[in-house]
Amino acid sequence: MELVPHNPAHGVYPATDDYVHAMEVRGAERMLFVAGTMGLDASGKPGADLAEQLDLIWNNIRTILASAGMTVANIVRLTSYLRDASYAEANAAARVRALEGRAVPTTAIVATTLVSDWLVEIEVVAAG
Repeated sequence: MELVPHNPAHGVYPATDDYVHAMEVRGAERMLFVAGTMGLDASGKPGADLAEQLDLIWNNIRTILASAGMTVANIVRLTSYLRDASYAEANAAARVRALEGRAVPTTAIVATTLVSDWLVEIEVVAAG
C-alpha cells in the first residue's frame, strides 16, 4: 500500500506539518471503518478527565486496529467529535503523538450532543 498526500500549493489555504488536505491510497486490499470510539475503559467507565479519555481512546483504537491486523500506521482518515471547542488543542496533540507526527486528513467537530461524560469521540478509516 502506498499513501500519497495531496497538498496543492495554489488555490487553497496551506497545509501544516500535522495536517494534510487529502490522502490518496494506492494498492490497498482492505479498508477498515472504525466507529466513533470513546475514552471508556474495558468495563465501559469513562476516564476521569480529558487526558485520561484521550489515552483510553487511542488505546481502544489500537486494540480495534490490531483485531484486523492493523496499526495506527494504517489510519488514512480521522474525525474527532469534541464535547467542547476548548478540547481541540489537547485532542490534536494526542493525535500527533499517536500517529508519531504522521499527517492524515482530519476533521474536528464540536458535538454537544455527546453523552456528558464523553469528552471526545474519534472515528478512523484505515487501509491495508
